Amino acid sequence: MIVKLVLVLASAYLLVAVAAFIAQRKLMYFPDPTRAGPQNFALAGVEERLINTPDGATLIAWYGPAAPGRPTLLYFHGNAGNLGNRSERVRKYLARGIGVFILSYRGYSGSTGRPSERANVADGKLAYETLIADGVAPEDIIVYGESLGSGVAVQLAADKLVGGLILDAPYTSIVDVAAGAYPYFPVRPFLFDRYESLRYLAKIDAPLLVIHGEDDEVIPVAMGRAVYEAANPPKEIVTFPGAGHSDHHLYGSGEEVFRWIDAVSDAQASERPEKQMRP
Repeated sequence: MIVKLVLVLASAYLLVAVAAFIAQRKLMYFPDPTRAGPQNFALAGVEERLINTPDGATLIAWYGPAAPGRPTLLYFHGNAGNLGNRSERVRKYLARGIGVFILSYRGYSGSTGRPSERANVADGKLAYETLIADGVAPEDIIVYGESLGSGVAVQLAADKLVGGLILDAPYTSIVDVAAGAYPYFPVRPFLFDRYESLRYLAKIDAPLLVIHGEDDEVIPVAMGRAVYEAANPPKEIVTFPGAGHSDHHLYGSGEEVFRWIDAVSDAQASERPEKQMRP
């Protein structure tokens, strides 16, 4: 009986493990496909953009240009929801004159296709090139990665010239997150999408801000601190006692982000005349 019980439990464990392996991207991504334009959220001056990818997908993005002399956020959102869920963030940045280009991953907010690490990073770089083609200077682009989007933001900033990088509740890797969430399964060797952010941080020289809730139960604040420690200066980290994964705006994170953006923009503005004078 004991042997039979062990065999039954082992078979059940193996069945669940195989099912999780096959369906891992469905367990990783939680897209809301609802498409709603910025006009549905009274976002004056924000337009919906359609971006066609080389492999045939169509991506939805919202773009609100910056005021003269102000930077633009290239924003990569978190895992759940859609662009409409970030409408208030967009509104607050635009009210400060900060431009926002927020991209919807494949399968989210009307974008076609299915999300994956390779697709999300490639699409992020395509969004960057779209901003450049619109006349936004690389040093005026601040990349913002929220949760899942932090892995996309890190890989983009490691490959492209940007004016700054903001990581909101970042992880060391999705592998580490999955291992913590599923400690009874050998997830590390088998994940397709790994988002190994620590591998890319050494390639980034842009100013960095890390923000993280200290009571985050989705991505532990220890990961945010590890990301900060692995990054090159100039860098700053601000954590918020009592804040969880997506509510740190209630604890003052918005003000910290605005302060940091203003400081980075002022520093870059003061350097430009000197650069222009160099032979």
